[in-house]
Amino acid sequence: MEVKIDTKERFQVVSLTTDCFSATMAAELSQKLSPYLLADVKSSDSPGNIVLNMTTVSAIDPEGARALLLLQQQFYEHNRSFVVCSMQPLVEETFDKEELLELLNCTPTESEAWDIVQMEEIERELLDNEFPQD
Repeated sequence: MEVKIDTKERFQVVSLTTDCFSATMAAELSQKLSPYLLADVKSSDSPGNIVLNMTTVSAIDPEGARALLLLQQQFYEHNRSFVVCSMQPLVEETFDKEELLELLNCTPTESEAWDIVQMEEIERELLDNEFPQD
């Protein structure tokens, strides 16, 4: 599976280049993104936050949807952001049918996803200052 990765100051925009997303592709994506879980979020070379742009994906199987949610959870467990944006109606419908849509951090546009990442970064900084980890 090929993806296009565009590095921004605080995050990576990962654009999928497929029209149908499966659990197998989700496993490949997880493997490609695993280095970002360990990246220094403050590093501009490889920030660990991900915006997943799904503009080209017109269908997703239920297993792929669940796998994306698990990937999102991994990022949040490592204090990283993972925001999905630009979902097509059938993809959104699949997430909704599987009762996953409300659990997924998703936005209609890439710009709104950037805003979410920046807000979560500010939130993490505030929490770090209030509850420093020795």
